[in-house]
Amino acid sequence: MNVLTAINSRLSRWAMYIACLCLAGLLVVVVYGVVLRYAFNRPPPFVEQIALLLVISVAMFGASAVVRDAGHIGMDSLVGLLPKKVQFWCAAAVGVLTMVFASILFVGSVEMAESTRNSTIPILGISEAARYVPPIIAGILILLFSIEHLMALFTGRKVLASWH
Repeated sequence: MNVLTAINSRLSRWAMYIACLCLAGLLVVVVYGVVLRYAFNRPPPFVEQIALLLVISVAMFGASAVVRDAGHIGMDSLVGLLPKKVQFWCAAAVGVLTMVFASILFVGSVEMAESTRNSTIPILGISEAARYVPPIIAGILILLFSIEHLMALFTGRKVLASWH
């Protein structure tokens, strides 16, 4: 458990760093595109495609880091009214359902990447499969983080947030 926690804590932190860098990059790319479009009447054709890749990256890496730190939306007020034993099993069900979601995200993204790997994003000249790399990585991270949360739940431990 300690090894998994140490690894997951670092992975979560790196996922958040990547999400923050992509968000900063998104800001730069969009401002660049807006300035060239409205100030110089020369809109760059690649801005939209790069922005889409960055939005996907921000969402996927940010979401995976939030799962590790248990910052996702929950029904805590309702579950908090239930008996402790029911709260335990609700938390276990959430962990299992999150693992199912992560597995579906991973498998679906791999299938999409495989089916689009021979197509290219015309303006950028890279494979369409690049769009599915962040969800593939996020699926793996969410699965690892969910396993850690379930292990902590069943051993009576707490998962400390990466940003504590």
